[in-house]
Amino acid sequence: MASLVTGIVSANPPRPGTEDNGLTENESATLWSRDADNYISQEEYRQRYGDERTSIHQLANGTDITFKRPPETAATWTRNDFADLEAGGPDTSVHPPHSTLEDGVFIEDAHATVFAVQPSTRGHLESGETPLYIAPNGTMRGFVDYRVRIPNGSSSGNSTIQWSLTDHEIEEVRLQKDGETIAKTDGSHTPAIDYQIDDDWSATLTLEAEVHVRLKKTTRTDVVNGTNVDVVYREERRNVSDSLDVEVYDLSAYPYYAEYPNGDSGVAIFQSRPWQGYTLTEEGDARVRGVWRFYTARDTSWDGLVRSNRTASTEVESDAIPVFVHAYPSRIGPRAEPVRDGPEIVDTWGTDRPSPAGTIGENVNIEVVTQLCTLK
Repeated sequence: MASLVTGIVSANPPRPGTEDNGLTENESATLWSRDADNYISQEEYRQRYGDERTSIHQLANGTDITFKRPPETAATWTRNDFADLEAGGPDTSVHPPHSTLEDGVFIEDAHATVFAVQPSTRGHLESGETPLYIAPNGTMRGFVDYRVRIPNGSSSGNSTIQWSLTDHEIEEVRLQKDGETIAKTDGSHTPAIDYQIDDDWSATLTLEAEVHVRLKKTTRTDVVNGTNVDVVYREERRNVSDSLDVEVYDLSAYPYYAEYPNGDSGVAIFQSRPWQGYTLTEEGDARVRGVWRFYTARDTSWDGLVRSNRTASTEVESDAIPVFVHAYPSRIGPRAEPVRDGPEIVDTWGTDRPSPAGTIGENVNIEVVTQLCTLK
């Protein structure tokens, strides 16, 4: 590559209400926990954008909004925004900066990069431990692209050589679990592969794509009585992949019941993985809430895309931004809802861990625990 050109990429997410991604302005305003919360007044907002904003949008402009339950907004946004991801054509490869690029003889800057796996939640357990929990049934979305290097023509004596591209394609895209193919689809720059995982606790998911190109080499040689034309075809295939370590989350809480001598009833709930809470009555009016709360944030590694061709690479703002749900232990702590009518919590137990505050990242304002906590 002869030169490198880097563009300026904005780290700001789309302004709520400016994109039709299946969400209302209120819903999209809650997505961006990694934005800089530089609050501006309603009057300044009207002057700057010539528009009004909702109360939720105003609140989200100055802080981050958390949830008792994993919101569906992240998956909705990601699914719809994924449609805006576009490849670059045979002369240009488009990829996020973190992609692992592969080069061959004719295939260059080839990659297969995971865009998102959903439903999923990034758990913040402690420093160095932030597993990605995925549902047993879900969808992996990925981005595959490459460019074709066509050799320059040449002349020597009475011969000339010309190269041309006759065919190029992504032949197949596969989803593997620990090296075994569990789903596949026809070749696509933006594959969306549905999967089902029945019997695993932890797994490594790999998105793999097979790229194929075919070129024609034409040699013309001048002879006494005319021109000899010799045509040969050269082909190349290259596999590209990206892997993601996941924890398969299939909640099965185990209750244990007790009857006290005074006639009171008790129940103990055990689940070896983080759990949100437990409803004790069919009507749902007595609910034990766990320590976990949730927020949504974009994957900042997709803020920009690199467009690389034969002579240069340019970074541009991405039109497609995946958003994920994050779970964190909250200072609000476990309690019963409603307080007056709910059951009394006698004791809680679990694994003692240091605060995961250091894993949250910049610009996320949430009430995460800041000392040793017990995660249930």
